[in-house]
Amino acid sequence: MRLGLVLSEASHGLRRNASMVVSVVLVTFISLTFVGAAILMQMQIGQMKNFWYDRAQVGIYMCTAISPGETCTAGEATQEQIDSVKAQLESPTLATFIDKYYFETHEQAFENFKTQFAGNPVADYVTPEQLNQTFWVNLKNPEDSDVLVESLSGVAGVENVADQRKYLDQIFSVLNVASYTAIGIASLMLVAAALLIATTIRLSAFSRRKELGIMRLVGASNRFIQTPFILEGVFAALLGSLLAGGAVVALVKFFVQDFLGARLSGFALVDLQDALTVVPILLVLGAALAAASANFAITRYLKV
Repeated sequence: MRLGLVLSEASHGLRRNASMVVSVVLVTFISLTFVGAAILMQMQIGQMKNFWYDRAQVGIYMCTAISPGETCTAGEATQEQIDSVKAQLESPTLATFIDKYYFETHEQAFENFKTQFAGNPVADYVTPEQLNQTFWVNLKNPEDSDVLVESLSGVAGVENVADQRKYLDQIFSVLNVASYTAIGIASLMLVAAALLIATTIRLSAFSRRKELGIMRLVGASNRFIQTPFILEGVFAALLGSLLAGGAVVALVKFFVQDFLGARLSGFALVDLQDALTVVPILLVLGAALAAASANFAITRYLKV
């Protein structure tokens, strides 16, 4: 098979069906941009989990004078009850799971509260005594939080033992839903791209039916006839894939790094290296999708 002749036929087909090729490029570009965004979002969720789970703490909230619950019937946690919890944290049973901990008093909790809710009228109605004194515990392995929860829940003077990871899980669940939504939209767009590529190839073949008939009469093989059409689809899809890759890189550079990075300092965000990792995936996916669609379409056409 002469490569130059095959490429010439493919180039001729692209020029003849320029409007349909533009449609394939645009649909492939949009669908693969969604795919790239979904992949980046999963990368971002993974980075955020690693970043925040390592910093997630277990909060052991001591009773206040107004705390409900059976463990707080005596009102404010006494110094003996606070010392008892501290002793348990330093005991051989729990110490092996704990990296470090610190105790937050009413006054310290109030200062943090005022900082967090600065400018909010609610800060004017809260007093230090209403806020829990709390042991904040960092675990060596955040997965071991259940050990602390089971050991200290129900202890006299302890209102509640809360694992901050539960709040993070809710946030990550929302992000996962957004990511899966992007994947769903991308999947629909990829199906549309595959159908459009198949239709484009069949129309291209139909417009050259006389040429194909002559090629068959002179003994051209099906492979020789099919290859230019497959290459037409692959070239168009690769162009759309390159545009999608550029869009993904631009999204990370200008939106994630420049815009969000300046406003969310200290957060672990995806970077250009992650975006450049996604680009080859989009190129391979676009080429494979186009090759499969075009091959299916032209193979069926030649059987008619």
